[in-house]
Amino acid sequence: MTLSGARTYVGFGFGAIQSGLFLYEAFQSGQFGRLVVAEVLPEMVAAVRRENGLFHVNIAHAQGVERALIGPVQIEDPAQAADRARLIDAIAAAEEIGTAVPSVNHYVSPSDGSLHRLLAEGLRLKTRAGGPRAVVYAAENHNHAAEILEEAVFNVIPSEEREAVRAQVRFLNTVIGKMSGVIATQEELEAAGLLPVTPGSPRAFLVEAFNRILISRIDFGPGADPFQRGIRVFEEKADLLPFEEAKLYGHNATHALAAYIGSLLGVERIADLRRQPDVMTFLRTAFIEESGAALIRKYRGLDPLFTPEGYAAYADDLLERMTNPYLRDTVERVGRDPARKLGWDDRLIGTMRLAHHQGIRPIRYALGTAAALSVMQNRAPAEINDPDATLDALWGESAPEMNERRAVLALIHTALEYLRDWSATGRPPLEPFLTARETL
Repeated sequence: MTLSGARTYVGFGFGAIQSGLFLYEAFQSGQFGRLVVAEVLPEMVAAVRRENGLFHVNIAHAQGVERALIGPVQIEDPAQAADRARLIDAIAAAEEIGTAVPSVNHYVSPSDGSLHRLLAEGLRLKTRAGGPRAVVYAAENHNHAAEILEEAVFNVIPSEEREAVRAQVRFLNTVIGKMSGVIATQEELEAAGLLPVTPGSPRAFLVEAFNRILISRIDFGPGADPFQRGIRVFEEKADLLPFEEAKLYGHNATHALAAYIGSLLGVERIADLRRQPDVMTFLRTAFIEESGAALIRKYRGLDPLFTPEGYAAYADDLLERMTNPYLRDTVERVGRDPARKLGWDDRLIGTMRLAHHQGIRPIRYALGTAAALSVMQNRAPAEINDPDATLDALWGESAPEMNERRAVLALIHTALEYLRDWSATGRPPLEPFLTARETL
């Protein structure tokens, strides 16, 4: 397939999601004649340019890995003045723009090549030149990424231009349940039979085939013509927050739960858990009876997802995908940065709080929290040091309400007791052990 459409797509950040989702879907759509991407690693920019803009992505299906060649893309380094000028021109011509940088903290920097500054200049030029309307997909894993990016961009647009620029662009939140990663060792590339990003590169992009991505509904206001997306596989939702919560408190929470329990069991890869049916039963029960039950109570009637049948199907599909051996996900990668994942509003504690507010006892996610503390402190469960002080230090800025904090900590203490007993008794099948303890 070659580029043949009339549209322009611009992306920021040349990682697995940018390459294996946005650029891939734009390329596959046949709607885009120009693909442009900004990347801050000079060696990656040089490597893609040497290949005339062509690169590979590896796509994990249930039965194997597909290798896709994408491009040509126009890749630019925001640190270089000439590249910045070309990026600004491309933004002015673009109908669709996607940010896929490490976090919302990367939107703003003091440099001339800061993402927010380039977007502002490109959108100003678009408005002055009469360029096409555009949407900006904010793909960072934050419930309000689009609002944060929009505010940063408009803060550097002169006040007298803001109304005209705002009429030309909409910033969209996204729910991206697509698992992905970067394989960065030659040994693993060869063992898995993956193609590097470019020939000779030590890196490979590996993404799952799933592409049901949810985005905010596009609304340019009363009387405006409907906006036609070139990337048509995305699905618009009027209210994205419930689906963002399903991702964070369902998908992300259970993925983390699998990693921390897997770490205690000495498992290397998430897929290895398929060989432990009791652990899979434990994960499914947590997903459906704790996360799912809470979300269904909160959002019943909003969407078929928030029904017992819909959520069970969602959980079963994700558990199958999480443990896909072709995705090569490691327990270490999924469980990295436990301090962040134990945040008051993040996946484990956040799921516990959601369940608590809905009258559901989230003992399995509490067990995951206890396991995460064990991983974070690099101590056996019986040796975990002062969990209350550890968690309070992580929650400090969130200023949790005292009664809610007390309830969450009490459940974590119970889970720590269970975890110690489970370890002391030789780690018997987890779900039957937990069920027995809960019925004593």
